[in-house]
Amino acid sequence: MSREIIEKTKKTAQLYFDGVTDERPFDLWQSFDKGLARDLSLFITGQMYAREKLPHPTRQLVTVAALTVLSRLEELKLHIEAALNVGCSVQEIAETIFQTAIYGGVPATNQALKTLRTVLQEKDMWPLDQE
Repeated sequence: MSREIIEKTKKTAQLYFDGVTDERPFDLWQSFDKGLARDLSLFITGQMYAREKLPHPTRQLVTVAALTVLSRLEELKLHIEAALNVGCSVQEIAETIFQTAIYGGVPATNQALKTLRTVLQEKDMWPLDQE
C-alpha cells in the first residue's frame, strides 16, 4: 500500500472516530488477525471513507440510514458518533433515522433513535433543547 493511502487512513480514522470510547472494529479485527485488520482498515477507511465524491457528513448520514435499516445497532452507535464528529447536527441524524421508517420499518427506526439517544446521553447532549 502506498504511503498516501496510509496517511489518508490515519487522517480519516481520526476525523471519524476521535473520542469514540467503545471498541472500534479495527481493534476487534486486530485481536484476531493484524495483517487482515490493516488491509481492511486501509480499504474501508483509507479508500472508501476518504473518497471525496461525497462530503463526509453526507457519507455518514448514508451510513446511519443503512445501518438503521439493517438494525446493526453497535455499528450504528459508532457511526452516529462519527456523524457528529464530521459536523452532522443531531437534527440531521434524527431526520435520517426517521426517513428510514418507510423502508426499514418503525421498529428499526425506534431502535436507532434509542441508539442516538444513548450516544447523546453519553456526550451530555440529552435531553434535547426543544423549542
